[in-house]
Amino acid sequence: MTPTSVRFLKALCVGMASFLTLAACGTSTGGGGGLASNQTLKFPIIGDFGTLDVGMIDAETDAEIAQNLYDGLLRFDNNLNIVPDIASEVPTPSTDGLTYTFKLRNDVTFSNGDKLTAKDVLYSWNRGAALQGGYAYLMGPIVGYDVVSKNKKSGAALESLLEANDPSVTMSGLTAPDGPGGYTVQVKLTAPAGYFLSEVALGAVCFWIVDVNAVKQSPDNWWSSPSTLIGTGPFKMTAYTPKQSVEFSAVPNWWGTPKPTLTKVHLDILQDAHSAITAYEQGSYDLYGFGGYSNAPIADILRIQSSGTEKSQLLLHPKVRTTWVSFNMTADSSRPAKGPFLLSGGQSAHDLRMAFALSIDKTQLASVVCHNIVCQPATGGLITKGLAGYLGDDQDPLAKFDAGQAKTLLKGADPDGSKTKGLTYTYDPNNPLNKDVAVFLQDQWQTNLGVHVDLAAVDHSAFIKARLKGSYVLARDGWQADFNHPQDWFDSLWGTAVGCPDANCTSGYTTPAYDAAVKKADQEPIEQAIPDYQAVSRMLIQDVAYIPLYYSVGAFLIKGYVKGAGTNAFFDYYWNQYQIQNH
Repeated sequence: MTPTSVRFLKALCVGMASFLTLAACGTSTGGGGGLASNQTLKFPIIGDFGTLDVGMIDAETDAEIAQNLYDGLLRFDNNLNIVPDIASEVPTPSTDGLTYTFKLRNDVTFSNGDKLTAKDVLYSWNRGAALQGGYAYLMGPIVGYDVVSKNKKSGAALESLLEANDPSVTMSGLTAPDGPGGYTVQVKLTAPAGYFLSEVALGAVCFWIVDVNAVKQSPDNWWSSPSTLIGTGPFKMTAYTPKQSVEFSAVPNWWGTPKPTLTKVHLDILQDAHSAITAYEQGSYDLYGFGGYSNAPIADILRIQSSGTEKSQLLLHPKVRTTWVSFNMTADSSRPAKGPFLLSGGQSAHDLRMAFALSIDKTQLASVVCHNIVCQPATGGLITKGLAGYLGDDQDPLAKFDAGQAKTLLKGADPDGSKTKGLTYTYDPNNPLNKDVAVFLQDQWQTNLGVHVDLAAVDHSAFIKARLKGSYVLARDGWQADFNHPQDWFDSLWGTAVGCPDANCTSGYTTPAYDAAVKKADQEPIEQAIPDYQAVSRMLIQDVAYIPLYYSVGAFLIKGYVKGAGTNAFFDYYWNQYQIQNH
C-alpha cells in the first residue's frame, strides 16, 4: 500500500503534545461510595466537530467522540488489544494470508431499531472507500480498492450508485457469502497484510458501520442532526447547537456490554484551553482533556501540580506522537537540497549525522522546552512509548548525549568545518513549541559542536510542501500514529513504498535492505512481525536516519468521583465504562 501525501501532511502537522506516565488519579473531593442519582457527565471540548461521519473523519478530536456512537467489526480495548465488537470473534486469515472471514453477531441493532446484517458492512466499507476521506487509504489492501479510489463520489450520487451495487463504488474483494441479509462478510486482499486487522479495529473511521436508512435522508449532513445521526454505539446524539454545545444520551437496551451507567453526556464547545480549565476548577465540569483535547497550557499544569487539592486530579499520559530531526539523505533531480548528510557520503556523512545526534541533550530539552510536562525524551526508538514495536526505555543509542564523542566524530568527518558551514534548520512555527525546540537545538549545536546553524521558520503549508520535496538539509519532523501497528510507521515515512527518494518521503532515506525487511514484516502476523519491525528500527538507528527528540504527553483532569475515566496512548476510555459517584 502506498500512503498518499495527505498522510504526510498529517505527520508534519503534528502539534503540541497530547499524552506520559500516570501522575495521579483520584481527588480529595472523591466519591461517597455509591452511585449519584444524576448520571450526567460534563466536560468541555476546544472547538467544534469537523464531522461525525465515520466515512470522513480525519481528526482525533472527532474520532474520540464518534467512538461512542458507532461500532466496528473489531476494536481496540483499553489495553490496545484487538477484540471483537460487531464480529463474534477476531478472524484468522486463510493459510495464504489473503482472505479474512468475519462472522457477525446477530443481535446488533442501530439506535433507531434497524437490525445490522452483512449488507450494512458492505455498504459502510464501500461508502468509506468511495468518499476518499482521510482514512480511506486503510482499505488499500482490499481487492478492488484501487478501482473505487479512482472514482471518488459523495452525496446523493454516491448513494444511488451504492444502492445499484455499481462496480465503480463497490470493492470486488468485499462480499457477503451468505447474502446481504446474512451474518458473514469475506474480505480478499491483494497481498498478505499482517496489519490489516489493526486497521479494521481503528476507532471511528471508515471501517465502522453507519445506517443506510439514516444516511440517505441527508447524504452530506446526516451526522449533524440528532434525528439522523444513527449508529450502533451505546450513546446517541440528542441535541446539537453548533459552536455552543452538544448532548448525548445512553441508548435504551443497548445490545453491547457493559451497559452504560451514564444517562447523559453534555459537552460545551469552548474556544481556549485556559478558560476550560478554569471552568473545571470552578466546578462546571467533571473532566478536562477528553474528547481529543489533551493539550493544556504549561502554566496551568504547573499551577495545578503545586496545588494541594487539585494535584491528585491530574493525569499525564504518553500519546502516539514522536518528534525528531530529519536529515536530507538523498539528492537527485527531484530533491533540490544536498548537504553533508547524504547516504552517498559514506562513513563521513554517517559520522556527521551521529555527531549532530549525540550533541543534543534530550533530557535537558524536555526540561527546558517542555518543563517535563508536555513531552518526555524519546529514548526507546522511533515508535512512541506504549505502542507495539517500542524498543524499550533507553534502547535508542541516538537518544544519548555525549558531547565529547560528538566533537571527535565531527573533527574526523569535517576537520576544516567546510562541510557544516552554512547549515539551516527549518521548522513550522504554527506550534510555539517548535520554535522553542529550534532555539534549543541551535544552542546545543553551537555549544557542543562549535557549529552555527541558522534557523528558518516557514509557514505551515509551504513548509510541508517543501519538506516533502526534499528542500531542507535539516528540519523538524514527526509522526502521529494512525493505529497500533508498526507498519503504520515504517511504510509511511521511509523506503520506496512512500516514494523515496523521488517524492512523498521527508528524508529521502531508502535502502534495498530496508525495503526488503519492511516488506517481510508487513506480511507477517503481528506476533511474528514485532521482532522484525524492531530490527528495522535498529536499521534506521544504525544508519542514523533521524535524531530522536521527544514523545508527546497529554494532560487530563479527572474529578475523583468519576470512576472508569481514563486514557491510553491512543484514545479516551469509552463512555459506557464511566460512573458518577456520590460527591
